[in-house]
Amino acid sequence: MIDSPEAAPPPRRRRADARRSIDAILNAARVVLGERPDASMEDIAATAGVTRQTVYAHFPSRDALVVALIEAAAAEYIAALDAAGLDTAPPADALARFLDAGWQFLRRHPLLLNPTAPGAPRPNSNALSSVVPPRLERLIRRGQRTGDFGASLPAAWLADAVIGLQQIAAAQVAAGRVTTQEAEALCLESTLRLCGGQARR
Repeated sequence: MIDSPEAAPPPRRRRADARRSIDAILNAARVVLGERPDASMEDIAATAGVTRQTVYAHFPSRDALVVALIEAAAAEYIAALDAAGLDTAPPADALARFLDAGWQFLRRHPLLLNPTAPGAPRPNSNALSSVVPPRLERLIRRGQRTGDFGASLPAAWLADAVIGLQQIAAAQVAAGRVTTQEAEALCLESTLRLCGGQARR
């Protein structure tokens, strides 16, 4: 009697295995590239606990892996904003939550603001630029209606200014000029003053 060949794993299991491999690779890339922007695909594979061939099976090039990492980071950030209650919390609290989500994002993905990192490829569409400013603008406009923020400047202008302020603060941290804690406190106070709200000590 001839033994039948071992059955291949069912499609659902193969998809689950592939998803676990992709998640492990992206998490390894986040950590390794955050520490060493010039790290190789072999370094990422070793940290992920997979072979180099497995990495290339999912990401045909280093650029493709970096783009996927950026897209995953954007999805995480948007999910954090979704959970922050920006449309329901008191405006000043919501603004603090918005900034906190940004700091969490930058701490988790330091590669994105590393001044020594080589030029990273970018996805074809920038989810953050189309989602984040409008949410912040809506928050600021709500605060202007309730009187929590000043209404002398357009909400769209203030939203862009707040985002730029946080990026500058993060760059100051990356350059070692201030600590993360100092930058967070300065950024929050400056943002509240910018929007005409009550600065916190």
